[in-house]
Amino acid sequence: MSSTPERTASSANHSLTLERGLRVLRVLGQHPDGLSVSALAAEMDTHRAGIYRLLGPLLDQRFVVRDAEGRHTLGVGLIELASRVRSRLQTAARPELQRLADEMAATTALTIRDADEALVLLVVEPRATDMHIMYRAGLRHSLDVAASGIAILAGSAPLPGERPAVTDARMRGWATSSGELLRGTTGVGAPIRTGEGDAQAAISAVWLNQRDDVAAGHQVMAAAEAIAAAIG
Repeated sequence: MSSTPERTASSANHSLTLERGLRVLRVLGQHPDGLSVSALAAEMDTHRAGIYRLLGPLLDQRFVVRDAEGRHTLGVGLIELASRVRSRLQTAARPELQRLADEMAATTALTIRDADEALVLLVVEPRATDMHIMYRAGLRHSLDVAASGIAILAGSAPLPGERPAVTDARMRGWATSSGELLRGTTGVGAPIRTGEGDAQAAISAVWLNQRDDVAAGHQVMAAAEAIAAAIG
């Protein structure tokens, strides 16, 4: 009869260990030059022995690496995981982006957060238009520029000094911008919300002619919600 409480306590301990391990990754992500065990323990307000226990499995899985001077940084194991997540995200986004591009007669894109930059992963062009915008996947720009970047920030917690455009987008659910990357263009974007944390991706549509930004914003927001539901 005592096995159930023991299992419950064990599960709670495992959950706490996982939470601390994830926190290690987040702290290291904020220190690209790396941290020693002592510095990491100070950042997390805990003792060195606990940090050693948390680092062990993270080092084994290459989520963390240690250099010759004993500093710990995020490892390539996370890059491998991220590439799989990106592939799944692109697979879910492509049909929605094509549908949206055709319905809006506009070029659509999937953009992700990459540190302080926005990185375009996927660009989809409309299939029946006389004229539309063309740009390439791999394009990078500042995260606080253009509808896609603004949308990603709007899907995150407010930051001191953020652009009013980000605050407005957070309130209505979609972002808009005009001429920020290419003169004469207008774009709308919406964050892809897949959990309780900050948004890591957004979709956007961009065009040249005049149209109803509000209607376009709601179309893009609905597509972003569909992609989020597809990837869970």
